[in-house]
Amino acid sequence: MSAADARDLLAAARHCLDARDPDDKVALTAAYAARFAAGALPLDPDAPAPEPIRMPGRPEHPKLVHPRDLPRRGFGSIEGRAAFIHAIAHIELNAIDLGWDAVYRFRDMPADYYADWVSVASDEARHFTMLRTRLRALGFHYGDFDAHNGLWEMCEKTAHDGMARMALVPRVLEARGLDVTPGMIVKLRSLGDPETVAILEVILEEEVAHVAAGSRWFRWFCERRGVQPESTFRELLSDYARAVLHGPFNIDARAAAGFSEEELAALQAVAES
Repeated sequence: MSAADARDLLAAARHCLDARDPDDKVALTAAYAARFAAGALPLDPDAPAPEPIRMPGRPEHPKLVHPRDLPRRGFGSIEGRAAFIHAIAHIELNAIDLGWDAVYRFRDMPADYYADWVSVASDEARHFTMLRTRLRALGFHYGDFDAHNGLWEMCEKTAHDGMARMALVPRVLEARGLDVTPGMIVKLRSLGDPETVAILEVILEEEVAHVAAGSRWFRWFCERRGVQPESTFRELLSDYARAVLHGPFNIDARAAAGFSEEELAALQAVAES
């Protein structure tokens, strides 16, 4: 395991982003989040500017392929169920890096912004660990199935603009989990898999708060720039997310995560266009 020896929050974020081994990434995230919560990981006002965005540290496997090249598997077999859990675990591993990149990349933000995204990274590390443990119980390991890189690709596209990042990564791509997870829970419960159901219920509840953090800071950026959130969100959806936006949407969960009625209507309109 790598030692959590960074002295300031931005260096800690970079350390976690660069960690290739998932065990190191999870352990570093837990250690740095604990130090930050204890007030022992300050922001360095003299920190160098963020490096240009690049692929974070990743293990050799899983192999990353285009989403259309991922085979479709049903839940009827253990392998199919394991592939589904693996896909969610991969999303959660990416989400650790999304949290840390939000900390590392966007500077001169309020203290609560950094607290939110350190907390998100910590939660995502715990989610990844739960899913990987369940995967192992089924006889598989993280890396046994191919995966795609869609979450990080959107992270790269929005690296230049914190407002776009907040609008599109937590509120579009990560929020997709709010839409699809309830149906997955119903299906897995019918198949007699309470262990996976329990994990997904935890993730669903906590992801509402993560998406809400995206909503909160998206609106902060809008207020700071003097732009209207609903129209700005609609424009960003059209510019960046038309190809990746799919309904139906979990209206109740998204409303709890800070979406206005107008924003929900914009999601629906873009998804149908």
